[in-house]
Amino acid sequence: MSEGTVEDEQLVLFESHDGVAVITLNRPRRRNAIDLPTAEALAAALTELDARDDLVVGVITGNGPVFSAGMDLKVIAAGGPRPIVPGRGAFGIVENPPAKPLIAAVEGAALAGGFEIALACDLIVAADNASFGLPEVKRGLAAAAGGAVRLPQRIPYSQAMRMILTGEPITAQRAYELGLVVELTPPGGALAAAKALAASIAVNAPLAVRTSKAVIELVRGASLAEAFDRQRPLMQLIRESADAREGAVAFAEKREPKWVGR
Repeated sequence: MSEGTVEDEQLVLFESHDGVAVITLNRPRRRNAIDLPTAEALAAALTELDARDDLVVGVITGNGPVFSAGMDLKVIAAGGPRPIVPGRGAFGIVENPPAKPLIAAVEGAALAGGFEIALACDLIVAADNASFGLPEVKRGLAAAAGGAVRLPQRIPYSQAMRMILTGEPITAQRAYELGLVVELTPPGGALAAAKALAASIAVNAPLAVRTSKAVIELVRGASLAEAFDRQRPLMQLIRESADAREGAVAFAEKREPKWVGR
């Protein structure tokens, strides 16, 4: 991974265990704000997640009391480059998240680009001291890194419009009530809960998990007939997979399946 220029540390940490990768934004003294090297390191971590056959799901979190404050505006104010990575988009994630499921474990604030990183994940687990917001309009900007695109798909339209147009944040409790957050924890507990959720995904057939995510994204906005047409070739591949056969045999033999990922 890339080396930090301010903290002389890795900007993004990567560890894995039992099919779960944990990716940590590691600029706590910058509130995990994202500059170009950090975005490049995050993009590399996501590429590693997708490339490794031993990994089924990822968790992304932030080191320190803040998940991420978004773009490093000090760099931009000094004339530095925007944190955009070819092939991945802003922050190294928002235009092309990994093919494998990704869970955000949020402590503290997830604001602007930090919230957009969380929205690029499939599931969000948050400590009850967390907050989420898109304050771009307060800075003469708009939520261009997926906030205006994804938030109305994740919560009711009117609530998304309120957040985007006022720039005011919401609490983790409110995000949970709106269905954006799938699990609330006490402060300090988000990562452990996200890893437990990831573990419950990682025990399943890797190809089936990856394909299920792909189908959900592929049929978004389609009519019922279109959705079945779009999913048909992917579902056929699953039916013909070695893991599908193994799942049936393991069930019949009353044992745990041994997945091969194909």
